[in-house]
Amino acid sequence: MVTQEYHVEGPVMIFLTTTAIELDEELLNRCLVLTVNETREQTAAIQHQQRFEDTLEGLLANQTKENILKLHRNAQRLLKTLKVVNPYADQLTFLSDKTRTRRDHAKYLTLIKTITLLHQHQRETKLINHQGQAVEYIEVTLDDIETANQIAHEVLGRTLDELPPQTRRLLNLINQHINQQCKEQELQRSDYRFSRREVREFTDWGNTQIRVHMDRLTDM
Repeated sequence: MVTQEYHVEGPVMIFLTTTAIELDEELLNRCLVLTVNETREQTAAIQHQQRFEDTLEGLLANQTKENILKLHRNAQRLLKTLKVVNPYADQLTFLSDKTRTRRDHAKYLTLIKTITLLHQHQRETKLINHQGQAVEYIEVTLDDIETANQIAHEVLGRTLDELPPQTRRLLNLINQHINQQCKEQELQRSDYRFSRREVREFTDWGNTQIRVHMDRLTDM
């Protein structure tokens, strides 16, 4: 093994993809977590797109996609470094029942500022002199906060959940199945029993998936 040193001017940003179910807690609360949609509907949509890409229309669409990507990359190059001020910061609220929300709160505030920065050409650039230096900045709008709230509800909500996303999804599927079966059989929930095989059959998930997630649910 050889030690390699990297000198990078920050801030540093990490993108990580993994098929692992268990993630390091210290890494997890530093990141925004996105998960793959594993529903049957999403699989069908992906297969439809794969078939479409083999058609003439798909070939032309891919060319159009490249042009759109080029346009977006050029638009990003037009962004310049600017300070972002949030005049509504004192009016914002966030969960404070767990220590880890200190980092999640910082993610939330950064998300708002990122949205504002991306819209810098739609914002007025303001100038203030401080200690003999000129400081340029733009201000957060209520629309920026509303957009951030929508994203935070979807993304940060997952990181605050004590269950991994796919385990939570299995729990929801089991809950729906039990409700349906209890209604059809006129049973109380506490009287209904099911097996792992039954869960495999109504979810169409693989045996390994079911075992891992159900073991986690049992532990919790």
